[in-house]
Amino acid sequence: MRDRDPEGRARNARPRDGLGRPLPYGVPGVERQPEGVPRTPSESLVEAQRLLDAGMPFHAHEVLEDAWKLSDGPERELWRGMAQLAVGLTHAARGNTNGGASLLRRGAKNIAPYLDVPPHGIDIAGLRDWAAALATTLDTASGELPLAANTPHLVRR
Repeated sequence: MRDRDPEGRARNARPRDGLGRPLPYGVPGVERQPEGVPRTPSESLVEAQRLLDAGMPFHAHEVLEDAWKLSDGPERELWRGMAQLAVGLTHAARGNTNGGASLLRRGAKNIAPYLDVPPHGIDIAGLRDWAAALATTLDTASGELPLAANTPHLVRR
C-alpha cells in the first residue's frame, strides 16, 4: 500500500536524513519541508539560506522549488535554476559527483539571463562562479562533498 498525504495524494512517508535520503520506517528523521508554501521572494531566499547553512541543501531545494512552481512570471526560470543549484549541491554531498556537476551547470545556465539585473539581491554572478568552480571540482572528485566548505551565499553581502 502506498503512503498518502492527508489529501490522498501519493507521498512517501519514510523519514529522511538531512540530505533527503530515505531512512527506514520508525527511525527518527529530519522534519520535511512542507510543499506548496507560498512565500515572498525574500522569505524564500532567507529560508533557503537558513537550510543551506544548516547543511540541508535538499530541504533548501524544496523551498526554492516551491518558488519555481508557484511562479508564472518572468522569474520562473530563475527559481528553477536556484532549485537546481541546491539539488546539485545535494547530489554532491551524497557522493553523486556526476549528477551534482550536471545540475550545478544546468542551474548556472538557468540563472545566467538574470546577471545584468539580479532580482531580489540574488548574487547571480557569485552563484554562477560558485557553481562553475564546484562542478569543475566534482569532475575529478569522488565521495561525499563536505558541505561546510561548499555552501553558497544566495544574496549579495
